[in-house]
Amino acid sequence: MTSQAQTAQTAQKHQRRIFPRLYTWLTSMNLAIALLSILAIASIIGTVLKQNEPFNNYLIEFGPFWYEVFKTLGLFDVYSVSWFVAILLFLLASTSACLIRNVPGFMRDIRSFRLNAQEKSLKAFPHSRQFEASLDRRTVAERARDLLQHLGYKARIKERDAETLVAARKGGLNRIGYILTHLGMVVILVGGLIDSKMYLKTLVMLGAVEVETRDMPVSQVPAKSQLQPGALNGFRGSVNIPEGKWGDVAFIGLKDGYVVQNLPFKVEVDDFFVEFYDTGMPKSFNSKLTLTDKATGESTQETIRVNHPLRYKGYNIFQSSFGDGGTELTFDAWQLTGDVGTHQEREGKVNEERRFDFGGETYTLEFRDFSLFNVNPTEGPDGSTENTNFGPSVTFRLRDASGEAIEYENYFQPVEFDGTRYFLSGVTKEVGGQQKFLFIPADRDNSVETFMAFYAKLKDREAVAAIAADLIGQTTQATAQEQQDQGQDENRQRMQTAAARSIADLVSTFVNEGFAALAERVDQSLAERGLTGEQAGQARDATFQVVQQVLMRTYMAVLNERGIEEFTERDTSFFEDALDVITVIPGYGSPIYLRPKTFNHIQSTGLEITRAPGMFWVYLGSLMLVAGIFMLFYIHYRRLWVLIKPSTVDHDDESGGQRVVVAGTDARKNIDFDQAFAQFGDELERQTGSNGQNPSSSAPSAG
Repeated sequence: MTSQAQTAQTAQKHQRRIFPRLYTWLTSMNLAIALLSILAIASIIGTVLKQNEPFNNYLIEFGPFWYEVFKTLGLFDVYSVSWFVAILLFLLASTSACLIRNVPGFMRDIRSFRLNAQEKSLKAFPHSRQFEASLDRRTVAERARDLLQHLGYKARIKERDAETLVAARKGGLNRIGYILTHLGMVVILVGGLIDSKMYLKTLVMLGAVEVETRDMPVSQVPAKSQLQPGALNGFRGSVNIPEGKWGDVAFIGLKDGYVVQNLPFKVEVDDFFVEFYDTGMPKSFNSKLTLTDKATGESTQETIRVNHPLRYKGYNIFQSSFGDGGTELTFDAWQLTGDVGTHQEREGKVNEERRFDFGGETYTLEFRDFSLFNVNPTEGPDGSTENTNFGPSVTFRLRDASGEAIEYENYFQPVEFDGTRYFLSGVTKEVGGQQKFLFIPADRDNSVETFMAFYAKLKDREAVAAIAADLIGQTTQATAQEQQDQGQDENRQRMQTAAARSIADLVSTFVNEGFAALAERVDQSLAERGLTGEQAGQARDATFQVVQQVLMRTYMAVLNERGIEEFTERDTSFFEDALDVITVIPGYGSPIYLRPKTFNHIQSTGLEITRAPGMFWVYLGSLMLVAGIFMLFYIHYRRLWVLIKPSTVDHDDESGGQRVVVAGTDARKNIDFDQAFAQFGDELERQTGSNGQNPSSSAPSAG
């Protein structure tokens, strides 16, 4: 029993030692500085790194590795992540503990004049001096008090055995500044926590609210993922509303999903307009809104713009972003494989999917975005860099039946480079990959029809073989004697047909695999025939010339079919550009080319809707913090003591000489107090010394 009792007593003593240490650590300046430093770093990250963006944007910008790191740390919503809120709570506890520990002592210090100060302790002060006075104790004390009051001090006189003590203090607001500074931080932290997602996360943790991760219409979101008006004291949500549409909810991002906050009013977007700089960057964007109270039906119209929020029914509505609200599109879909050259007219909308069949295959078009302006730096005629608007473009994904998708960005209008106009089609084959462009030359009518007809003709092996046969027939005219010989004529026909087929195969290799594959096949054929050296070189050049002539004749046949008879230098340039494009089409990665034609631009406004009851407390705490800092820096908390006692130990006559000890202290050691203390001591000595009966009316400055 004795051993157990001793063990229990030891444990109790150990606990009694731990709690004071924890309390001291919690109220330490080192802990507060560490917590503030972490919060400052997190706030910088939250300022530099865009918050609450779609995760795909972060994945594209930072790559898979850093995306996972940042996501794990919660840096995409740093102000609501658990560790950030935990630090706020810890700092709140630390600051509150500091107030609890220090405020009572400060208040006692402000009220106390410390009238029990002893001579020994006064002489130990860094600011201390003594001198002899010829006046009696009462007169010296009264003049010391008057002088102190003139300098702005509050003074008290205490008579003690054979001595008189005058104690004075001023600058008590310095101590109030300390209290206001810490109390202001507490109020700011409380206000921030009121507006944080802490309460919402608690509801999710308790199962009262579920986070929805699926992309679905608001009407289909489960009731457990919806919050009614007033369910949260404070929240920050966002919503995108197209022109001519309305919304009455805000989406609050949480974890990997969202919850829906219903609003007590409807927001209808009457109009949205954007102003741009010459560089294509948006200068300002504004929304004309109609707000309708659900309870009363009362409506009001307001226009909001960036940095000019609207306050309505206790809610703040910010203009935060803009995007596409479902622009209507028309386009031609040209087939690049199979039945090449055929096309279909299609329609679509941004942010929607469209399925269609083409060439026996089923495809899904996912329209992602529409851009009205695409301003890019280009080289001007004089070699200088200038900004050029490439016109509107649409970004979409083409997904095949297996689910594999490639993203494209196609431009509506042809863009001019070095005097030649091209239709641009950007392709990105993987997330975060580099975008590459296909340049399709525009014909005389600024369309892709001539190129598509030429490409389809080259894909037609029979048509190419006929053109090759016609070319070979013209270059290998038989003599009249050979023509009379029927056997030789038949043999010549068979040779021409075989040669035409061979040339058609080479053209097919060039169209389907590119120039490198064509060169490799020609070299292999020459090697099989045993040609080497100069003979092989001559044969190789001749083959390429024949292929070139067949390609040119095919192109001219297309022009004739389109009713173009005059062949110009522009047609030659178009032919060369078309061949360059044909060689890279296999790497384009799409069996279909979409040629966007017309659009009906519909924009959407991105609104951030907040309810922040803690904002008042944040403002109040900020005022308290600023006022407290000013009090700490510009108000000096100072104390002065004047101890008057007989000049000899056994001297009891108050009318005799007195020994005066002057001491002082300043909470902040600085040269100003050195000067003020010296001036006070000099003036008091002058007024109470040998000339003390007729003192000067002047006094030192307050210092």
